[in-house]
Amino acid sequence: MKAPLYNKIGEKTKEVVLPKEVFGQAVKPELLHQVVTSQQANKRLVLASTKDRSEVSGGGRKPWRQKGTGRARHGSIRSPIWVGGGITFGPTRERNFKQKINRRMARQGLMGAMFEKAKNDQVVVMEDLSLKEIKTKEAAAIINKLSLDGSILLVISQKEKEVKRAFRNLPKLKITSIDQLTAWQILSYRYLVLTKKGLSELKDMFIKKS
Repeated sequence: MKAPLYNKIGEKTKEVVLPKEVFGQAVKPELLHQVVTSQQANKRLVLASTKDRSEVSGGGRKPWRQKGTGRARHGSIRSPIWVGGGITFGPTRERNFKQKINRRMARQGLMGAMFEKAKNDQVVVMEDLSLKEIKTKEAAAIINKLSLDGSILLVISQKEKEVKRAFRNLPKLKITSIDQLTAWQILSYRYLVLTKKGLSELKDMFIKKS
């Protein structure tokens, strides 16, 4: 598979052959779905939280005497049937949504996601993204010249820290380094944009782990 190679002024200079160690393996949709689902679950924040009757305040004494009032008997205002009482079987922060997958599955899922992007001509390689000044305005000018219609996942080398500072505030663009790349990230954005240095580093990482 091949991808277009662009310079910083948006000109297509040539096509580069994408390394088959990274982009050359399709995987079963079921495996890719399992990998993405697990990565989503592992990032999920447990926000909803309720208190049961042992955690709400009040209820230190019996609301009224057991007999003789004509009302139903109650032992505590913390009872779930009272307004302001505890919640029965409500969500708590102790819930665990994490799903475990092994490294081989995560790796295959990553390769499968990149294969899908390459197959659909949604991979773009940049010669260089270095800037004279670390400014978002200059970064935006480079991205606009590519004329990509849709969201972008920009994958850079771990050494390109200045690039990250310039591009991180652009709308519809997510920037990530090689070591943080996941199948879920790749499939969440329409285009996968890599630097030439990042592509080389990605290939070396896959060869090293194979």
